[in-house]
Amino acid sequence: MASLHLGDKAPDFTAPTTEGEISFLHWKGDSWAVFFSHPADYTPVCTTELGRVGQLSNEWDKRNTKVIALSVDSVQDHNSWKPDVEEVSKTTIGYPIIADPDKKVAELYDMIHPGEGDTSSVRSVFIIGPDNLIKLMLTYPKSVGRNFDEILRVLDALQLNESGPFATPPTGVPATEPSSTSTSRPMPRESSSQTLTWSSPTCATPAPPPSEPRLPDRPGATCSGPVSCPVLDEAAWLLRVVPGSRHRQPDGLTRVRRVWARVTVG
Repeated sequence: MASLHLGDKAPDFTAPTTEGEISFLHWKGDSWAVFFSHPADYTPVCTTELGRVGQLSNEWDKRNTKVIALSVDSVQDHNSWKPDVEEVSKTTIGYPIIADPDKKVAELYDMIHPGEGDTSSVRSVFIIGPDNLIKLMLTYPKSVGRNFDEILRVLDALQLNESGPFATPPTGVPATEPSSTSTSRPMPRESSSQTLTWSSPTCATPAPPPSEPRLPDRPGATCSGPVSCPVLDEAAWLLRVVPGSRHRQPDGLTRVRRVWARVTVG
């Protein structure tokens, strides 16, 4: 079949799973869905991936999202493998795993890539909205495990955009009000002085080691408190060019001065 694209209706199918036979779109209903494939049962990376998805069960529930996995293994193999996944991850696998030994579903969703071996699926992820349209597609090679905390962040951004259009940053979704992507006129604001704060459901930016000074909040200030300005935080964390830091780069001072200029102008 033709390749799937964002905005396409998710193809429906009927398949056996660890929770019995399902018709995919009927099973999904009006929920969001995260549909992902893994290459094979009884493998260490797949074990940790499916375990992490199970650990996030409360987070999926909060977002009205159902998750479902797939591989070309049989239902018997899935059911024999599940206890290992649950033991290693200290969690319960409360979502279905599709058995696709004839590869019909994998081929329907273009999960079999001949260049990566045509006997099992690559690590694909589809996020499907309540309207049954494909909102996101990701494809990882078999050798690279996925970060499902990132999938959760993307899901938050997609759900936020349903009331948009909005643009979200790479580190999280806005805890107050996002930035509009419209270029015709600005979105209304309750207050022109409103401050946006950004949060991620499961990830946090690590603080610099205690032995390193923090970037001061303003020129001349001491390196004592946490960075409050997003631009300065960018300089402190991404550039890591705090004076005296062992991570200081040769051109670091010039780059920090440019950051100060961005903050002070206007």
